Amino acid sequence: MPDGDATRQGRTLRSAAALRQAGLIAPAAEADAARVAERYSISVTPHVAGLMDPSDPADPIVRQYIPDAAELITAPHEIEDPTADAPFTPVKGVVHRYPDRALLKPLLACPVYCRFCFRREVVGPDGGLLTEAELDAALAWFERMPAIREAILTGGDPLMLSPRRLGAILSRLAAVPHIETLRIHSRVPVSEPSRIDAAMLGALRVGKPVFLAVHANHAREFAPAAMDALNRLADAGVPLLGQSVLLRRVNDSAEALEALFRAMLRARVKPYYLHSMDPAPGTARFVVPEAEGLALMRSLRGRISGIALPAYVKETPQGGGKVPVGST
Repeated sequence: MPDGDATRQGRTLRSAAALRQAGLIAPAAEADAARVAERYSISVTPHVAGLMDPSDPADPIVRQYIPDAAELITAPHEIEDPTADAPFTPVKGVVHRYPDRALLKPLLACPVYCRFCFRREVVGPDGGLLTEAELDAALAWFERMPAIREAILTGGDPLMLSPRRLGAILSRLAAVPHIETLRIHSRVPVSEPSRIDAAMLGALRVGKPVFLAVHANHAREFAPAAMDALNRLADAGVPLLGQSVLLRRVNDSAEALEALFRAMLRARVKPYYLHSMDPAPGTARFVVPEAEGLALMRSLRGRISGIALPAYVKETPQGGGKVPVGST
């Protein structure tokens, strides 16, 4: 496990040099990692660094977060905006793809940057934080769209906002009569669980249902601190959903998926979606063919409880939204 000074002192690692100093990459790998960092952001929290075993070439946590030179190779099928957010953006920070729900992206910063992220071209430490005027315009859009029943906060990671700012956004959305449910997509509970404190829990109490979709891809992400954070959320009455991506050499076996989904249930997280990889630039090394994914899901039926099985989904071209893999 890493034992570098930066990790011990609790600093988030944001550069190739910091990863080397923390013992997460070898000195010979620093130059390649630095080249990757010029295009795609690096961020590894102390909590996530503590889960890694850089001596193991197959470590599934290392693979998710540590840059690799292969990221600089864009395959022919890969595109900068694989989910086609841009054509469905009526105002800055909003994506309206489905009739009854829409995304709000109040910021583009995350606690950690996944090497397979479908928004990797735009997320980063600069944050992409909406200005007060931009946020007001985005919220006003929700207010004047009576067909919208659900507002989904994503980004970036909404739980990187201060509890005050997050609470203000949720409260304004909850005050809209036609909005019935709110949803937040986040990696914070498993990547920076200390942020799930009393103030954050208070921000989620807005008088309407607030669902939290937790992104996790491997059972080891449900470490004791993450379990504590998820238990605090569940005890506060926040319904928890699990989102995962099927990733080569991370969770592409029946055993790994079973362990992941069982870990979710122990944490009171309902496995919700297992995503087929979006074709973001430089992510080909993570792709699991859909036929293989379907076979994995079939192998789990009868092996684990039905409540442990998520829907295996993919994005359709040109922003058509999610559909079950194998349905098209």
